[in-house]
This record gives sequence, C-alpha cells and structure tokens, in this order.
Amino acid sequence: MNKLQFKGEWHELKGKLRQKFAELTDNDLDFAEGQEEELLGHLQQKLGKSQQEINELINTP
Repeated sequence: MNKLQFKGEWHELKGKLRQKFAELTDNDLDFAEGQEEELLGHLQQKLGKSQQEINELINTP
C-alpha cells in the first residue's frame, strides 16, 4: 500500500484493526502524515506481530 492509499483508507483500516484487536486504543492508532513507519512499528510492538504480519493485516481487503 502506498502512502496515498494508506492515508485515504486509514479510517476504514483503523475500524477493522479495532474490531480485530480490542486492546488497541485511539492513541495506538493515531496517524500523522509522514509517520507511517512509526505507526507500523508501534503496532508491531503492541500486538506482538512481525512486520510482515502487520503489513498483511493492513493490506487485506
């Protein structure tokens, strides 16, 4: 997913992640343009998933 897609689909993706992982808070899912890598790293740490697993979660329709 490129940066434009990530930004454009973020609200939908955020909802899916919160449904799947109830332990995620609004602070965990704060997104600021240009901070995609930081967000992905935070999700990796919080969920105990690999970078590949996080990318699969985000890129799954």
